[in-house]
Amino acid sequence: MTESADTPDGRKPRRRMNYGEGREALLNAAVRVVAQGGLRKLTYRAVAQEAGTTHGLVVHHFGSRDALIEEALAHAIRTSLNTSALEPGTGKVADFSVGVSDMVTADPDIQAFQYELLLESRRRPELLPHLRALYDEYFDAGGRELDRMLPEGAGRPLTRLIFAALDGLVLHQLVFGEPETTDAAIEELRGLLRLLVAAAGHDTPEGDV
Repeated sequence: MTESADTPDGRKPRRRMNYGEGREALLNAAVRVVAQGGLRKLTYRAVAQEAGTTHGLVVHHFGSRDALIEEALAHAIRTSLNTSALEPGTGKVADFSVGVSDMVTADPDIQAFQYELLLESRRRPELLPHLRALYDEYFDAGGRELDRMLPEGAGRPLTRLIFAALDGLVLHQLVFGEPETTDAAIEELRGLLRLLVAAAGHDTPEGDV
């Protein structure tokens, strides 16, 4: 595979990648393509051009467009979970969802990609099982952290309600900007969680103010 340094059409120069690096770069490129142009723009060639590599490498790594979509979605969820602070593990209300606005500001494409696929699933029901399974990871992470705060447990409906609030705030920030509005709203959400802790007859954890 000979790579040319000449890019008269403005495309990114292609280069060889090792297996792990190539796969990660292609998944990130797929996320950007969908975030910027919707799922209809996701082709092998578009991903290769965005990643600055070859069409054949995309085919080699994923084999089918459906496999590329599925793996890119899993990649997006993993990335979001790692940066969302849904499960800091401390059981402190003050730590819950810290940094959500920064996460959106730092990498809006990851978030936009997920919303694009959610909307596309209305037209392509075969995406729903993957989205349900992967969003369950969000619910589980948030639920475990809420259970640490609330000794009697949060329950699935409350977990879904809180996650829906966070999800809506992320969407609003993607569209309107205003990260400070996101931060203020999440602080109000923490205030409601503190009331739930107090109503259960427990003090908020030490250091949680």
